[in-house]
Amino acid sequence: QVQLVESGGGLVQAGGSLRLSCAASGRTFSSYAMGWFRQAPGKEREFVAAISRSGGNTYYADSVTGRFTISRDNAKNTVHLQMNSLKPEDTAVYYCKPVYYYPGRDSRPIGDYWGQGTQVTVSS
Repeated sequence: QVQLVESGGGLVQAGGSLRLSCAASGRTFSSYAMGWFRQAPGKEREFVAAISRSGGNTYYADSVTGRFTISRDNAKNTVHLQMNSLKPEDTAVYYCKPVYYYPGRDSRPIGDYWGQGTQVTVSS
C-alpha cells in the first residue's frame, strides 16, 4: 500500500498561487496513476486532477481547468499540484491518492486509505 504525505497548503489571497506536494512511499509509485481530490467544509470530497502513470496524460475538473497543473516525478515518488489564480471556492483540504485513470473523465480513487491532507484557504 502506498503511504501518502501531502504538504504545501496555506493561506493565500484570491488571485494568488500555491504548489502542493505529495510524497509517496513504496516501490510501486510509478505503477499508479495519481490524482488530487479536495473536500470543503460541509461538502463531499471531489475530484480535482489526475495524471497517468508515465505523466504523459492529465485530466482536470472543469472548475480548475486552466488554473491548476498536475505533475509527477517518478524518480522522487512525488506528485505536485500547481494552483494559480486561486479563488475563495478553492478553499478545502486537498488530498492526493492513487486513482483509476479514465481519459476524458473524472478519475476514481483506489482503496480506502487517505492521507492527512493539506489545508488550502483562499481569502477574498
